[in-house]
Amino acid sequence: MVDHVVVGGGHNGLVTACYLARAGLSVLVLERSAKLGGGSRTDELISGYRFNTHSAAHNIINATGIVEELGLRAAGLEYREMDPFSVAVHRDGGIVRFHRSVERTVESIREVAPADADRYRAWIADTMPIITLMSAGLEAGAGTARQWRRLPARTWAAGQALARNGGPSRLAQLLLSPYGRVLEERLTSDRVRAPVSAFAAHASASPTVPGSAIYGLWQAFYHQVGQWHALGGAQGLIDALARRLESYGGQWRTDAAVTRVIHDGQRVTGVELEGGPSAGSAGRSERISSSCVITAVDPQTALLKLLDPPLAGVGAAQLRATHRSNAVQMLVLLATTTLPAYAQGRPGDWNGLQSYVDAVDSLADGFAQAEAQRLPDDPIPTYAFTPSALDGSLAPPGHHTVYLACPTAPFRVRGGWHEMKEEFAERMIDTVQARAPGFRSTIVGRTVRTPQDMAQELHWPGAHPMSLDVSLDQLGWLRPTRALSGHDTPIAGLFITGAGTAPVGGVAGAPGRAAANAVMRWRRRSGR
Repeated sequence: MVDHVVVGGGHNGLVTACYLARAGLSVLVLERSAKLGGGSRTDELISGYRFNTHSAAHNIINATGIVEELGLRAAGLEYREMDPFSVAVHRDGGIVRFHRSVERTVESIREVAPADADRYRAWIADTMPIITLMSAGLEAGAGTARQWRRLPARTWAAGQALARNGGPSRLAQLLLSPYGRVLEERLTSDRVRAPVSAFAAHASASPTVPGSAIYGLWQAFYHQVGQWHALGGAQGLIDALARRLESYGGQWRTDAAVTRVIHDGQRVTGVELEGGPSAGSAGRSERISSSCVITAVDPQTALLKLLDPPLAGVGAAQLRATHRSNAVQMLVLLATTTLPAYAQGRPGDWNGLQSYVDAVDSLADGFAQAEAQRLPDDPIPTYAFTPSALDGSLAPPGHHTVYLACPTAPFRVRGGWHEMKEEFAERMIDTVQARAPGFRSTIVGRTVRTPQDMAQELHWPGAHPMSLDVSLDQLGWLRPTRALSGHDTPIAGLFITGAGTAPVGGVAGAPGRAAANAVMRWRRRSGR
């Protein structure tokens, strides 16, 4: 008998486990892979070169207080700031640099798109209070004292958000708009609009989708919080969480695939694992009894497939109706002898995201093609991270790792990925070559990760890194559904967490902390 079982050893599952173990409760994390981390793993995919499997930069978790509350720095976590957090490298060689400092960003914009310099400053000033309010949702599960400390700033931000954005009706219209429209209204040049859109596209949403404005407005969040690289790659966060869990007395098992979450109709009774060496005779499954199970996987998978019998009734219908787009990420991970040589590059240009998106329209077209199950046309919307520029532990001395991503790759593609993955990878490399002549000759190794590869390896339905779209109808207290946003379920003792649960996806940790809080409330109510 285990008091608390966490199904899934990604960062949210580990955060939940840490908070429960910190409270003195016994916890066991079960991870189906051979290694903890999920989409936040870092692996040596090319001999001598270590790459993040998906997560490339951390910002949200650094705004939640979780790193401090769990003492993760003392557990070995070290972050280095990625500043500038983004640079736009255009085909004609021009570069716009987006720094943590708004003023430094404005001066960079003035060099290549002078008409937008003061416009960008004004837009960020108007957006800052909106983001201050929205980021309050990231405090899910935080202590009361932390919430009270932030109340005055949020109260001020509410007034400023209304005053700066035309009052309630205009603010509502803004939030319901597509982010392409917002950028069209506030900025004049694709020199600036396109790289902002490239960052917004992380949410797997087209700039033409109504209600997507939040993704464009989130640009202000990067100025508030910055972008951060975990030393050693994203695995640095996972390893620190594992050390902290161990220090609190919690446990984990890898190669432990849960096939069933069992209940008696009213309360959860445990989980069943695939047969394996610890299960006794060949093919025999292993059962672990528990009065509390927290699933840290896709909520549809957890409640409609693993749960036996599955969730039924209206709640099941609502969960089944949640949605994810067909546009996800395609990754080309490269080992190189040098960083991409931009003609107008300056020191620091390789610290953060490097955008190769020249026009908002090309990004919108890429999303439209993905929904039609087709590959995007040239130039392929592409961006790069070069984390070895900040972290020499990822590559041999003098060499580098280059993480190329296309945010408009279709999960389902006509003809299938097998026949076109290498050609598509070549086209993505061509996009860099056009901005950094000679780049192709610096490549000494590569691995290609299609959406199909990621879906199979990481067990992500639709290869969606956030499980579900981060749309207005699936965000905050509506994620994954209104009835399930509190992280508890109709089955007593069964809770959900992960990227598909409230408040948001990404490397946030907030869903994990909120789920731990829900478990603690249940324990108090039930006298446990």
